[in-house]
Amino acid sequence: MSLRTRLLLALLGLVAAGLLVAGIVTYSSLRSFLLERVDQQLREARTPVALTLASSQIPGLPGQPGGGQGQPNLPPGTYGELRDGQGDILNKISFAYGNTTQPTPRLPSPLPGASSQSAGGTLFDTGSTSAHGPAFRVLVQNLPQVDRVLIVAVPLTETTQTLSRLLGVEVLVFALVLVGLAVAAWLLIKHDLRPLEAMADTAGEIAAGDLTQRVTPAEPRTEVGRLGLSLNAMLEQIEVAFAQRAATEEKLRRFLADASHELRTPLTSIRGYAEVFRRGAKDDPEDLDTAMRRIEEESKRMGVMVDELLLLARLGEGRKPDREPVDLARVVADAVADARAAEAGREISLEAPAELVVTGDEHQLRQVVANLLGNARKHTPPDCPVHVRLRGEAGDVGAAGAAGGVGEAVLEVTDEGPGLTPEVAAKVFEPFYRADKSRARQSGGAGLGLAIVAAIVEAHGGEVALLTQPGDGATFSVRLPLSTSEV
Repeated sequence: MSLRTRLLLALLGLVAAGLLVAGIVTYSSLRSFLLERVDQQLREARTPVALTLASSQIPGLPGQPGGGQGQPNLPPGTYGELRDGQGDILNKISFAYGNTTQPTPRLPSPLPGASSQSAGGTLFDTGSTSAHGPAFRVLVQNLPQVDRVLIVAVPLTETTQTLSRLLGVEVLVFALVLVGLAVAAWLLIKHDLRPLEAMADTAGEIAAGDLTQRVTPAEPRTEVGRLGLSLNAMLEQIEVAFAQRAATEEKLRRFLADASHELRTPLTSIRGYAEVFRRGAKDDPEDLDTAMRRIEEESKRMGVMVDELLLLARLGEGRKPDREPVDLARVVADAVADARAAEAGREISLEAPAELVVTGDEHQLRQVVANLLGNARKHTPPDCPVHVRLRGEAGDVGAAGAAGGVGEAVLEVTDEGPGLTPEVAAKVFEPFYRADKSRARQSGGAGLGLAIVAAIVEAHGGEVALLTQPGDGATFSVRLPLSTSEV
């Protein structure tokens, strides 16, 4: 059963129950009111009926007038009867007002209230002696002073007709209200559920794979609109998550392909020199020396690559580095000294304070500085100057700001080389990426250095960035939170 049908049936059921309760209450209230009027008529008719039945004044009759002339003014069909103490009928009369076929009430035996001492008498309903006669309302009044029982009955013809007319009107109104409400509710529910049907169609398209679809309406004014806003927000998150997953899968495929390529090259060299050794190089000292040297070099290069891959994997698992105070100024000074010793002909300047303490893993931070200096040396001409600057900054910018306004250590490694295009600069921190598409080994390593720098800096709660333009050199900047003792 559809939601529309369930809503319609529920609405009609509630309205029908409300109308039924209202109808019962109205019918019962009117019936009680009419019967009270008839009871009042019966009480008022006791005296004139008794006077008519008796040939003399009846002692003790409440409300007995001093006397009267002519036929009393009673409801048509009023019936009166006088019995003695043993229940024998002494006299009876029917005020038919010219209608000789007026029915009389069917009085039960024993008669209710015949022995009651109540001043107000006993009231009850009964049927007619005629098969199609009206019902009667009967008052039985015991008169103990004269040992008599007075019976007065009034037909309920008008009351029955009034109640029947009310019942007919209620049934008609009941039916018209339900039919009209059903039509109006069907149209209203159909109109209000149309946005949900549109959402269902959109959800079907999304389930089919089109994550760019959005549901409507999406507005805060209505419940359905707020549902649309929530669904659209959820769809945006799902679309972003799927895009990130696709990008991650693509990076993983590229990473595996690049790793296979990089590892295959030294393995091929090792296999080749092993084949040369097997074919006779072991008998020639010069060839043997060359083969062993190249096997050792390629093995070392492959070992370094594997170590770097393992480091990236560990950093990618979210492992936290060691947390201990590290004098970054000393780490930078040592790295600059090593670079000057390795390449004495290159100008490498250093601007740094005497001490600047951060919290982290000293070995990994040394690797960050060494990789940045190595990258500047490998990708610039030998006579190209390199400038290293280290300073402390207060404030709440960068990753440190998210930690609550802790100061930062800012390391900048700037070269005056050819610079990089924006397309290349956007990918330099990706594993195995190199601007040199030929993958010539003389241009550098496997392309993992800057990826390791980015991973280590991120693990330390910092940021790494590149500012470069073709022909303007390149500046790599690293921001790390200062140790709390420095704040």
